[in-house]
Amino acid sequence: MPEVEIKIGGRGFDVSCQEGEEHYLHSAAKMLDDEAQALASQIGRLPEARMLLMAGLMLADKTAGVEDRLREMQVQVDTLKTELERLKNAPKAEPTRVEVPVVPQSVLETLAEVAARAEALASQIEERAES
Repeated sequence: MPEVEIKIGGRGFDVSCQEGEEHYLHSAAKMLDDEAQALASQIGRLPEARMLLMAGLMLADKTAGVEDRLREMQVQVDTLKTELERLKNAPKAEPTRVEVPVVPQSVLETLAEVAARAEALASQIEERAES
């Protein structure tokens, strides 16, 4: 088992870990050291046990906050999944039927006749105006 020296709050500690886990140990130690440094800058020098306890509690509080937020997000994801399933399983909407009225042929013929008469009258008026 590898022995790793970590520094927390300016104090050195020799810690054993599993082979290949040294990186995780250094990462966790850095998080704990950051909290210990914050405590030291606010409170000053603390006994080692108290410093480690308070830094650990601060990390636990942050972790609990993150876990709460993850639970909230999981509820939101579950709600979205349920809504998506509901929408997928919803019956397909019936297409809207649009009816366009058809003008009867007799009306078209009558309109054509009226247009022809109007053009004939317009021609007669133009001829009289020219004479």
